[in-house]
Amino acid sequence: MTTPHAPTPSQTIGPFYGHALPAAGGPDIAPLAHPDRITLHGYVYDGAGDPVHDALLEIWQPAPDGSRTGAPGSLRRDPVTGRPAGRDGVTFTGFGRVPTDADGHWAIHTLPPGGAPYLSIALFARGLLNHLHTRAYVRDDPDDALLTTLDPGRRATLLAQAGPHRAYRFDIRLQGEGETVFLEFE
Repeated sequence: MTTPHAPTPSQTIGPFYGHALPAAGGPDIAPLAHPDRITLHGYVYDGAGDPVHDALLEIWQPAPDGSRTGAPGSLRRDPVTGRPAGRDGVTFTGFGRVPTDADGHWAIHTLPPGGAPYLSIALFARGLLNHLHTRAYVRDDPDDALLTTLDPGRRATLLAQAGPHRAYRFDIRLQGEGETVFLEFE
């Protein structure tokens, strides 16, 4: 006879994380040689200001023309080669998945989003029972419905900082001073 058990809490990150969730080409949302390709990168920090070395970020965004179709199956594996079927190096996918490294750093390669000034990010990490949602704005938009509701200090946590070589830095702070604005969906 078996004893009924209560449901366990949501657990997205577990012993399988490093093996199963990151995928080859996950950071490459844009075609490799596209002239408008940008890099968005940053660090994930915990409440004590220490880097989170085992987080996973998923990024969604519209194409430069504002369409939201992307490449179907961008992380699906080809059954013959085992390589990602939708990541051929020439197609914009609209979706990326990237883990942080040992220093808490992450980076993606994409195109500037059209129709919206931001990329949507879902963050998975140890200690989070549910993933967190935020946005990385690659350009400030004085008419954006979310940005206009925030005081300048909170607003700054959503703005990626432009750097050299078409790179933008966007750090995510899970709590404490400078905590990133996180969104709630119902």
